[in-house]
Amino acid sequence: MSKFNQFLRSAALISCVAAFSYWPAGAQDMFIEMFTFARPPAPSEPAPQMIVEDENLQLPAHLQKQIVDYPTREPAETIIVDTPHTFLYYVLGNGKAIRYGIGVGREGFTWSGVRSVERKTEWPDWYPPAEMIVRQPYLPRMVAGGPGNPLGARGLYIAGTQYRIHGTNDPTSIGKHVSSGCIRLTNDNVIDLYNRVRVGTKVVVLPMEQRRTFRPPPVS
Repeated sequence: MSKFNQFLRSAALISCVAAFSYWPAGAQDMFIEMFTFARPPAPSEPAPQMIVEDENLQLPAHLQKQIVDYPTREPAETIIVDTPHTFLYYVLGNGKAIRYGIGVGREGFTWSGVRSVERKTEWPDWYPPAEMIVRQPYLPRMVAGGPGNPLGARGLYIAGTQYRIHGTNDPTSIGKHVSSGCIRLTNDNVIDLYNRVRVGTKVVVLPMEQRRTFRPPPVS
């Protein structure tokens, strides 16, 4: 910057300060408040939508993320959705899997089949499908990604369908049959799963009729 430009900037700053001193006290306070809240957050401050609470520990013990025995012929890294028991298994191999509690489709909205993860998205935007808008015309046509978005912190899009494995802004729905066919986890759990899964990962969704014997432990 030339000395002349530096002189002009200094003169402008002095003029602003001089003018500011003659403003009424109320106008000064308003200016200071506007300036303070208009500032972008410092680089060390996390963006609001990146703050994710540890909701996994708020779930009943049997719905919390845990490594369990899970004998299966499916290879390691496969996702298996146990719809009737509201569990998602991420196969580790050697008879072990990570089990997550999930929310699944309500009556009439469950589905089954073998698919794959088509793409992955952080803090996905939500566009309610046309069929959902017909049933619920009051829904917004689009909700931007963030803490209030029904898709939560991460989305795993299932190829050949309108369904996703995603987070949720309602952790109380985990363990229940409440969705329109999507599979939901708490935000911290879906982030954990998202970091393990790659595009192309096999997804096996079991039908409601295929039940494994499972009884949650008694509440102590």
